[in-house]
Amino acid sequence: MRKDYLAFFISLFLSRLADQILLFIVPLVVFQTTQSASWAGLAFFVESLPRFLAFPLCGALCDKFSPIRILHISQVYRALLCVLAVLLYGLFGGIAWVVGLSALCGVLTTQGIMAREVLMPHIFQHYSYTKTLSYSQIADQTGLVLGPLLAALLLEAWAWHWVVLWIAGLFLLADLSMRLWQRLSHITLEVFEQHQDLWIQPLRIAFRHIRELAELKKIITLAVGVNLIVGVTLATSAAMVIGQYSAGKDAYAWLQAAGALTTILILFFLARVVLPLRVLGSLAYSMIAAGAFISALSPNLAGYVLGFLLIVGFDKMFNIYIRSTRQRVIPPRDFGKTVGVITLLNNLSQPLAGLLVALLAAPLGTQRVILILAVLTTLLGAAALWWFAKVRSPLAASILEADQEAGS
Repeated sequence: MRKDYLAFFISLFLSRLADQILLFIVPLVVFQTTQSASWAGLAFFVESLPRFLAFPLCGALCDKFSPIRILHISQVYRALLCVLAVLLYGLFGGIAWVVGLSALCGVLTTQGIMAREVLMPHIFQHYSYTKTLSYSQIADQTGLVLGPLLAALLLEAWAWHWVVLWIAGLFLLADLSMRLWQRLSHITLEVFEQHQDLWIQPLRIAFRHIRELAELKKIITLAVGVNLIVGVTLATSAAMVIGQYSAGKDAYAWLQAAGALTTILILFFLARVVLPLRVLGSLAYSMIAAGAFISALSPNLAGYVLGFLLIVGFDKMFNIYIRSTRQRVIPPRDFGKTVGVITLLNNLSQPLAGLLVALLAAPLGTQRVILILAVLTTLLGAAALWWFAKVRSPLAASILEADQEAGS
């Protein structure tokens, strides 16, 4: 592998590793402190909502300014915020600082995700976009594998605030690796003239594309369904493993690692085997919905593990499907702003799932909440496919009629 590619992937890996450790410790620290699935769900809602709300602005920034510069800002400022959170904890105490830190770092993580999204087609131009996404997500998922394991090891030795300092160091190493990539590569990015307004005009352009392109409406609806399941899984996995099934936090860490490892195997398969986009989307959505039903109905930990692995393993396959679709249909000059709005719409269902857990877990039970969302996801998927087929039928008929007229 070329040295510049390696440096880019190392930066991606280290950034994801640091972010995953932070995501791991927040619901765990909150649940261990409060012994409440509802509080853990509320913490997930607070830490996840800002990162999703930031997508439209971050997307517009990536169209207007250098995504490389934006990526540097994302990594350096996350490191500084980690240090600040530890200082505030030392002065005032309490676990609110780690939740607030995760929320603020989530916004900067969104900034970094959007910058990489814009950079990717320019870095690996001789690969197909699906293969590029597969390889990049292997680096991403390797961070997911090691993140929970490293977090568990660090929490065995130190309190959470010392672990946060380790996270700061990882963000700084990610930025150093990115700077090395910048020196080794010779990428010239095409610059498009943009409006001065960073809010209203980019939103109008993005929503116009969403309104006019039927494929974008379909993938948004499907992604809402998937992220309901992903959100409820992230919000409840600690409570399910440690509370419902009486396993330890080491088992929780191994479960997270197993999920990421399953994803890596699926991504290696996708990097080597070409599948039609329709097959990718249908297979991934079906497996995620099935995993949700298994998790909701399982009486023991083994069944829950199977459902969990189906959800997190096929989530990245679905992610490749929607990213490949939008890269194909969105104009390059509006790519960042449109993807930012789409990602916001896609992912709002994740914090909503956390909020539903906070409101309903106590009166209904965690597994019933998962079951309700599994049913809703299935209905959303069926409705999206029915509507898209209905929209395509008149379009296909008009194309066939035009072809016949041209032939005559």
